[in-house]
Amino acid sequence: MRKKVYFKTFGCRTNIYDTQVMIENLKDFDITKDEKEADIIIINSCTVTNSADSRARSYIAKHSKLGKRVIYAGCGAISKGEQLFNDKKVFGVFGHSEKENINQILKSDKRFVKIGDLSSIDKSIVHSFEGKNRAFIKIQEGCNFRCSYCIIPYVRGNARSQDEEKILKQIEILVQNGYQEFILSGTNIGSYGKDRGTTLGKLLKKISLISGVRRIRLGSIEPSQIDDDFKEILDESWLERHLHIALQHTNKQMLKIMHRRNSFESDIKLFEELSSKGFALGTDFIVGHPGESEERFKDGFEKLKILPLTHIHCFTYSKREGTPSSRIKEVIRGDIAKLRLSKIVKLVADKNYNFRKSNKKGLEVLIEEFKDGYFSGHDQFYNKIKIKSKSNLQNRWIYIDKYEVKKDMNYAKF
Repeated sequence: MRKKVYFKTFGCRTNIYDTQVMIENLKDFDITKDEKEADIIIINSCTVTNSADSRARSYIAKHSKLGKRVIYAGCGAISKGEQLFNDKKVFGVFGHSEKENINQILKSDKRFVKIGDLSSIDKSIVHSFEGKNRAFIKIQEGCNFRCSYCIIPYVRGNARSQDEEKILKQIEILVQNGYQEFILSGTNIGSYGKDRGTTLGKLLKKISLISGVRRIRLGSIEPSQIDDDFKEILDESWLERHLHIALQHTNKQMLKIMHRRNSFESDIKLFEELSSKGFALGTDFIVGHPGESEERFKDGFEKLKILPLTHIHCFTYSKREGTPSSRIKEVIRGDIAKLRLSKIVKLVADKNYNFRKSNKKGLEVLIEEFKDGYFSGHDQFYNKIKIKSKSNLQNRWIYIDKYEVKKDMNYAKF
């Protein structure tokens, strides 16, 4: 009898893609959506923060007690896998470079650790994304930046780009299978092409020429990576009118401590240029990083006030062993960091509300789900909207020119 495998994915869009790669290569097992039915559970883990690690450990503990064969994969396999294996918390561990060998790996009845290397690039073509009407495309792997707080380069490796022809073929197949919106992901997507003599902007132009591609969304990009090639596509209708540009902080001293390559002086010029073209703009921001004195936080907060932001991924600093930041002595108390986080989240929520109120353009929405009497999806500015309709709108593209703007999100009837 064929064993049943359940996949549990934690973390980012890149992990979602990686899980699909594993599914594509699983030939001698059946995949189940019910973890209770599973003989084997594959955890595709995230290790970007302590809380990410703890969520995975809780999941491991729960399902190991139920007698499941738990296999640990993903970024956490590199940072925590051997420890979990040695403590007999998991049956097996395998790293990123081994995921395309999953079918053979799972046939073993012996406990195993197969960390692999940090230089591989996926060869598999993904044909679908179960339960999703948007497709994720991993265009590169790894990062050459060495921000002082970040463990990701140590678990994903240096930046390396996927072959352009493989990316285009991947998208052509997914278009044939009904996908029209594509989300480009990777560890540091703005570095795409540096090792292949091309650029992200040039890749985007080629993707846009594929018949059936309606909208392209991008993962996080560094401000220095929005170059002339990229600026040439800013007016294209297929490009999502939202960009997520990673700043991490806005105080000069904090950016230096974090080993960041951006400066507020250049960042605000870029943000104002993009805002003038009608883009909604998001960013990442870390509070409570060692060295973030009250004075430095206040300066950073005042600068956030003047940035034309609409979205933010703000999080408290999480110590990652082995990173330069972990050795800094000026630690910020957790309660102070949380207060700073809530202050920033409220600021940007208000900015988002004002952006939505001032928007005069109609909304183009791909309906993603139906829940609690509402259809919902994200518009071209990456704002969620809930819609009442007597018709079945699931998986449809709709245009909305009349809607109600509320604090939490937009609402409409269709």
